[in-house]
Amino acid sequence: MRVSRSLTIKQMAMVSAVAVVFIFIFIVVQLFHFVQQSRYDTASQMESIAHSVRLPLSEAILKADIPQAEAILNQIQPSGIISRADVVLPNQFQALRKSFIPERQIPMWIARLFELPVQISLPLYSLERPANPQPLAYLVLQADSWRMYKFIISTISTLLTTYLLLALILSVAISWSINRLIIHPLRKIARELDNLSPQDAEGHQLTLPPLHRDDEIGMLVRSYNRNQQLAFRQYQEMSLSGTRHAVSDLPNKALLLALLEQLVRNEKSSALIVVASETLSDAAGVLNEGLRETLLLTMVSKLKSVLPPSMVLAQLSGNDFGIIAHGTRDSWYAMALAKQVMAALNENMPINGLQIKPTASIGIAMFHGGLTAEQLYRRAVSAALSARRHGKNQIQFFDPEQMEQAQRRLTEEHDILSMLERQKLAIWLQPQVNMRTGETVSAEVLLRMQQPDGEWSLPEGLIERIEACGLIVTIGTWILEESCRTLAAWQKHGIAMPLSVNLSALQLLHEEMVPSLLEMLSRYRIQPGTLILEVTESRRIDDPDAAVSILRPLREAGVRIALDDFGMGYASLRHLHHMKALPIDALKIDKSFVDGLPEDGEMVSVIVSMAKTLGLKLVAEGVEQPEQRDWLLAKGVTIAQGYLFSKALPPEAFEARYLSSPLT
Repeated sequence: MRVSRSLTIKQMAMVSAVAVVFIFIFIVVQLFHFVQQSRYDTASQMESIAHSVRLPLSEAILKADIPQAEAILNQIQPSGIISRADVVLPNQFQALRKSFIPERQIPMWIARLFELPVQISLPLYSLERPANPQPLAYLVLQADSWRMYKFIISTISTLLTTYLLLALILSVAISWSINRLIIHPLRKIARELDNLSPQDAEGHQLTLPPLHRDDEIGMLVRSYNRNQQLAFRQYQEMSLSGTRHAVSDLPNKALLLALLEQLVRNEKSSALIVVASETLSDAAGVLNEGLRETLLLTMVSKLKSVLPPSMVLAQLSGNDFGIIAHGTRDSWYAMALAKQVMAALNENMPINGLQIKPTASIGIAMFHGGLTAEQLYRRAVSAALSARRHGKNQIQFFDPEQMEQAQRRLTEEHDILSMLERQKLAIWLQPQVNMRTGETVSAEVLLRMQQPDGEWSLPEGLIERIEACGLIVTIGTWILEESCRTLAAWQKHGIAMPLSVNLSALQLLHEEMVPSLLEMLSRYRIQPGTLILEVTESRRIDDPDAAVSILRPLREAGVRIALDDFGMGYASLRHLHHMKALPIDALKIDKSFVDGLPEDGEMVSVIVSMAKTLGLKLVAEGVEQPEQRDWLLAKGVTIAQGYLFSKALPPEAFEARYLSSPLT
């Protein structure tokens, strides 16, 4: 027998592959270190240059002597590292710019990865500085990116050449050592076995290599000589046999424990569910072996029907089953799965004319690390025994606190769905007003819940509870449906007032959101431009390509897009270039910024300037004082909502007060 591929080649390929991986890691780490050091050195040099011209440049700026300022900036040119110098006033107006080196394009990914170009900003003050000085302007210096790009390419080339040569030397050295120490003895043993005739196989003894008496190869040879292949194979089968299992295609207890060992090594959060069937135990003395086998197969089929493909079902004994729920992090999900299993097992099963309704006790143990496979298994079995002591068809966690959390979570989910079914949830409308004319131009849809005393309000934490229960998509779809129904009723009477509806990140990313909303628009025949989606949770919109792919079809269908709570996350200036790519129509100024008006208006001024730059409409939230209204109007913001104009109203009250045409 000949090998198709030598072990020497495989182990050298493995050594080379591992070496290449570590080389890549070392190159990346060192490259970033060198580039960061170079950035620091460049910034230090530019700071020294900036300080050298700071005083004369401040004097020239103070005197508004532009030629003198240009002459001072020209002194920077001989340094060779600065490509551009700007003088920027505090209101972001660019007063002066000098370019020293023609800009040469570098790859975009290089610029983003290493944050090029390097820039510094130095404030310029009056020579006579008061107690609380304010800068006259800022001197902004930008380094030559092409110079840094050449440094990066040179560094990559040097590191790559050096480490690849080192990897080659180490691969050859390690491969030669392994080949002499392991491959040669194994090859000799393989040839001896290959040349062994069938007559000589029984009782054959391998020759023990002289240099391997005390290592693993020697142990392998001694084990073979003691047991031979047949005995070794029987030993394997006996060690894996475990307990008897009645269904041949299910893993047994031994294999389940082996899978749990793998789960523990990977430290992946999961749940182990043990199902103990009292019915199978009781049937042993009532049903014959054939009927009991039929009952067992029927129960296994029921269990498989409710388990996702990623989960493992095993038979632990003649009466008990184990389920590994891979990836289960939350106790409430494990409880929900156990209830599905219980419901499936409790269904009537016709067995040879008998109607049998099985019962079971279910125990759950959660794994989040810190346990062995045996400990996890014992916890689940202990929970199942505890469930049996509480009576038939009971479910118990090993940890009582997890039991309480799961029950509370499932109760909350049931309560929220029950409120929706009993019409205890409703949409209310808050007007959005043109502050110059006092005209109501649109409305925002807000969620309200009926309290025990009959009042309608939004309880604190309700939205968070809906998200935690995984119902935000369900409730959000219902709100969109109600909003489209309201719009359709208005438009039937010739009223084209727009409605704004909040859309969470979970809704935005849900695969059914876009087709479902497009279907609603078509079914209710919503006029283009009358439905506005207010996108929230900015951390999910950092990828402009993904956001565009989601929002573009909605824009093309006539849906307008607004960024809600602007200024609280993605409303940072560093996301300005992202926003340019997004198909949005309006920005909503967050209430927390409006609350500070008119005393603290810096952030609102920045947002107003940004909206004007991007050509976007502005809506101010939470306007409650006349002074806030007057300040916003002075800045050119005309559309607002808040208690100064009206609180949220039921749709009937809103229509009676603000719609020009009565609805019948």
